[in-house]
Amino acid sequence: MNNNLRLIVNNTNNRNVEDKHFFEKDELKTILDLYAKMVSEGSWKDYGLSISGKQVGFSVFKNATENALYKICKNFRPKNNNLKYLITDTNGKILKNSSELELLLKNTNWKKLQK
Repeated sequence: MNNNLRLIVNNTNNRNVEDKHFFEKDELKTILDLYAKMVSEGSWKDYGLSISGKQVGFSVFKNATENALYKICKNFRPKNNNLKYLITDTNGKILKNSSELELLLKNTNWKKLQK
């Protein structure tokens, strides 16, 4: 695996973000397992994290110099339980959503999403 990967944390609203306003340990492990698989396939190369009072996002990049391909988001106060976890495109358009992160990531055809 590429050892030159970097972690970017963007905390836009508050420097003292509470633990409940981030991915839980098992959620982050699920995302990072998928990330490692996609890096080994050559589909993804870099990632970044963004944190706000409303959601935390894991952005995925094909190349470090380009815009993110996708953002895997966790909403802290979703209007609907199915909007707790989202996959959005560069423009913030919701591509997929679910109440369960593992099912969302498992049932996503990432190669089809890229087209």
